[in-house]
Amino acid sequence: MSVYKEKPLDRTGLKTIPLAERPAKVTVSQFARPYQKGEGVTGLVESMPRILAGVSFREVVEAVWRAWEIEKPILWGLGGHVVKVGLGPTLIDLMERGFVSGIAMNGSTAIHDFEVALVGATSEEVDAALPGGKFGMAEETGAWMNQAITDGDAREIGIGEALGEFLLRKFEESSSSTKTSVAFPNASLLLQAYRRRIPVTVHVAIGTDTPHNHPLADGRAIGGASHRDFLLFGGLVRNLEGGGVYLNVGSAVVLPEVFLKAVSAARNLGHPLQNFTTVNLDFVQHYRPTENVVRRPTLESGQGYALTGHHEILLPLLAAALVEHE
Repeated sequence: MSVYKEKPLDRTGLKTIPLAERPAKVTVSQFARPYQKGEGVTGLVESMPRILAGVSFREVVEAVWRAWEIEKPILWGLGGHVVKVGLGPTLIDLMERGFVSGIAMNGSTAIHDFEVALVGATSEEVDAALPGGKFGMAEETGAWMNQAITDGDAREIGIGEALGEFLLRKFEESSSSTKTSVAFPNASLLLQAYRRRIPVTVHVAIGTDTPHNHPLADGRAIGGASHRDFLLFGGLVRNLEGGGVYLNVGSAVVLPEVFLKAVSAARNLGHPLQNFTTVNLDFVQHYRPTENVVRRPTLESGQGYALTGHHEILLPLLAAALVEHE
């Protein structure tokens, strides 16, 4: 016999209800259906459960498609990993189809894309290079990016435009000679966006990017050009009102912070910035994207979505669903 004075709960009189009368959050009508051979991407999306991310994914596709239809901005914020896992061609195809109105990059994204344009390869083995002080010391990356930024700042343009212009000019110059300095122009977001006059903004923190170590780095020019890009980005963001979409893909800190400040500045200047959609796509849902992209900007109106998955799978799936949308 127990030594405790408290007695176990007496279940006499406990009331139950029939299962059919109990509210349920999930029903078989929402379940997945087996994919049938030959159905294609549209069939794959339709085979997904209409539960949680299955619903969110469909609604994101609809939001982007709707923005395209009513000619509202579709803005992409890209972290460096997006370029490193080879998604440049996917995004360039979306540019061509009208699903990209503007691109915001952090510094690492611009670096990786710039190197891809030059030699078709990027991303160092940091552990191997750091002990000897060789990490981030590629000459062309540091010299040419800083040259482009300094020249661009002197002409009062932002980093994104300056880098795109530089790469295109280098490519055209090398096309008329035997020396190829931009060997992979068709794989570069910076170059292809500039060629199509799609705005690219680059948002840097001084000291976070490898070209800042190069002797040609000019902090005044980098800061000035990046601030100019912030103002341009704010101009793009203000037009999201009434059906635009902002997708943050793979940036955990810099771009979510930049986006939140751009939203605040636009509203402060009298732009209502309501009824738009925000999306965060990443393999981990971090604090800043969740708060500064998905939740806070859409508190009063609009809708925010968080889709979790590897960029190299999720982004091609989203792109394919947009291409196949009817």
